[in-house]
Amino acid sequence: MRKIEHIGIAVKNLETSNLLFEKLFGAPAYKQEEVASEGVKTSFFMNGPNKIELLEATNPESPIAKFIDKKGEGIHHIAFDVKDIVSEMKRLKDEGFILLNEIPKKGADNKLVAFLHPKTTNGVLIELCQEID
Repeated sequence: MRKIEHIGIAVKNLETSNLLFEKLFGAPAYKQEEVASEGVKTSFFMNGPNKIELLEATNPESPIAKFIDKKGEGIHHIAFDVKDIVSEMKRLKDEGFILLNEIPKKGADNKLVAFLHPKTTNGVLIELCQEID
């Protein structure tokens, strides 16, 4: 893992949260998109070298909707940039981590993504991200 790629924050209302984070960072989101396969709409903000992803559920069965129902709004995951997601997934699985998906999938912001189960990472959902060429 090379660096923190972004921090994901689950929100109930993306429009309201966009206004809040725009005030906080003094700049609008640089990108918004929907990832239908995950049932989520996202907005991305830059703050210096740091990236924040806001996530709003688009259906009540999405992972974000379930997270908010259980824990409320807040930090949902920390994403790490990796050079080769497939080899990193294998390495982590060999180290005993539980993967939530066995193959990388297309995520937001032109990334391939995979997740590690929080019960093997001290309660933190970890996302691996690789830029799609």
